[in-house]
Amino acid sequence: MRDTNEPADNSFHFFAMLHRMRYINRWGLMRNTEQENIQEHSLQVALIAHALVLFRRHYYSEGRICPSAEMTALLGMFHDASEILTGDLPTPVKYFNPQIRDSYKMVEEVATEKLLSMLPEELRTDYRDLMLPSQETPELAEAIKFVKAADKLSAYIKCLDEEKAGNPEFVQARNSLRNYLQEVDMPEVKHFIDHFLPSYKLTLDQLSDE
Repeated sequence: MRDTNEPADNSFHFFAMLHRMRYINRWGLMRNTEQENIQEHSLQVALIAHALVLFRRHYYSEGRICPSAEMTALLGMFHDASEILTGDLPTPVKYFNPQIRDSYKMVEEVATEKLLSMLPEELRTDYRDLMLPSQETPELAEAIKFVKAADKLSAYIKCLDEEKAGNPEFVQARNSLRNYLQEVDMPEVKHFIDHFLPSYKLTLDQLSDE
């Protein structure tokens, strides 16, 4: 092991950059009782996306595509990696109009390619498939839908946490997310809401007493 702070000539910065996900806070325009960074958020998205795919596999598979739960979890882990370089642009700004939305998507792609350039060339395709996934196959397109739904569920849970802490700042965001989750055509989302979401409102003592 090199006993120096200087990088070796053949060193790569990709994972050190991913390590900095913990410095990028979400909900930048909102007053938070507790900050949430994109590293925390990405883990929760991965956990929920993985569960949603398993719900489909076990309960709702008839006539529906069942992507790989493991691949879906990995997509969730990397879905916000570009924000290491771009920061977390608040949703009201990101989706203010189609031009801003499309331009920001291009910025995210450029940022992702910059991160990929920090890998050895032989690994870039593997990570590009996770960070800039195509929707060429039905399974991958379905996995991306699960990640998006998990992203919304994670945001909804954040709103519940803030309200439980007495912060009314997230009420409107919670209502918007609830409407989205009620309208999305995914029985797995309703399954999570009905059977797992209520526990997030409980205290530790209540969870332990169950």
